Amino acid sequence: MTPEVLAFVMFGVTIFVLLLGFPVALSLAGSAIIFAYIGDQLDLFHFAFLNLSPTRIFSTMKNEPLVAVPLFVYMGVILQRSDIAGQLLESMGQLFGTIRGGLGYSVIIVGALLAASTGIVGATVVTMGLMSLPVMLKAGYNPKIAGGIICASGTLGQIIPPSIVLVLLANILQGVNEEAAALTGNLAPEPVTAIDLFAGALFPGLLLVGLYLLWIFILTIVRPDDVPSMKDESVHAPSVGQLIGAVAPPLILIVLVLGSILAGIATPTESAAVGAVGAAVLAWRAKKFNFTLFKEVGIETVKVSSMVFLIIIGAGLFSTVFKGFGGDDVIAEFLRNLPGGAFSALLLVMLLMFFLGFFLDFIEIIYVVVPIVGPILIALGYDPLWLGVMIAINLQTSFLTPPFGFALFYLRGVAPADFKTSDLYSGVMPFILIQVIALAILWAFPGVVTWLPTTLF
Repeated sequence: MTPEVLAFVMFGVTIFVLLLGFPVALSLAGSAIIFAYIGDQLDLFHFAFLNLSPTRIFSTMKNEPLVAVPLFVYMGVILQRSDIAGQLLESMGQLFGTIRGGLGYSVIIVGALLAASTGIVGATVVTMGLMSLPVMLKAGYNPKIAGGIICASGTLGQIIPPSIVLVLLANILQGVNEEAAALTGNLAPEPVTAIDLFAGALFPGLLLVGLYLLWIFILTIVRPDDVPSMKDESVHAPSVGQLIGAVAPPLILIVLVLGSILAGIATPTESAAVGAVGAAVLAWRAKKFNFTLFKEVGIETVKVSSMVFLIIIGAGLFSTVFKGFGGDDVIAEFLRNLPGGAFSALLLVMLLMFFLGFFLDFIEIIYVVVPIVGPILIALGYDPLWLGVMIAINLQTSFLTPPFGFALFYLRGVAPADFKTSDLYSGVMPFILIQVIALAILWAFPGVVTWLPTTLF
């Protein structure tokens, strides 16, 4: 057996173990260590190579941009627990609820605002599921459409900055750039930072919001009975004061966090710290902040952040062993020799990531797949910034694709007992197609991604 064959056996075994439901971080790290030992016994891999792993883990853990992850998580959880999102949903529902499709418009707009102020998918889907799903079903919305709208709008936090996905991608792409330079023998491209990805993802995120809203508008024409207006006579438009009171808090956070990043005033880590403090201040202003909330938010933040960093460590071990076996060289050679050149290589990688999204979380895909395929794609001439945003939107579909889409799990957990899972799966299909259309638009018009970063920086 050759080292390259053992690399792909390890990859297949790891996917199988993940599908059995074992913890992701332990599956990645465990598979790496076991196969490294097997390779050492077969004299295909020097186990001492893993001595580099502690150094790599330490450098990852002290990476300043990754400090933004727990800070963004803290900000998102505190906004969810302080009911700021709930007030925004209620006001938007009153504002648009009297028009056909109005509740759908409201959920998407609120999802976009929450995405730009928190970036936490789980908190957004759960909040909107608890508050808007019963109202939409009572108003007569088709359960498939209602479920699809809530799940899709909740995933906007994956692409609209500030986004944890973009922070993690920026961390990976910096190393990928250097490997791509080694493949071509050229100087490494300019490093892609989280600020670059935030700016590059802003217009694509707004494009997705526009396509979602367009889909609701189309439904009001072709299937009006599935997206009716609210017939409750008690529903009335909110006053100007109520609307400002609901919209102002998330807008303030957006200006503080995203505005300071794009203006070059603060780094993503610094702006995340400001956002975390700002979210606490808004919760205090809403008279929701107390010791119990502080304790619960802290515990939840530690849980989520620990999960993310454990996966990063496990994926780092996996990547080290896979490359030690020479698996990355085989993939690079395969992609380089595909008929159709760079176009076919990128198309195949995008299809692979889309397929893996049915079974794996975005963090595993980022830290396992991107370090392997990223260098060769950049070496083939693709812009690292544009490639990063394309990958981010592709990974967004992993939250929607059955059977393991996390947004589906989140909504299923808070939906009424009579809400069918099959309706939920059917409802997200049009939005998955919309995301594929968005990818095609960005592929055809890369300036949608690159114009703003080029202009600002």
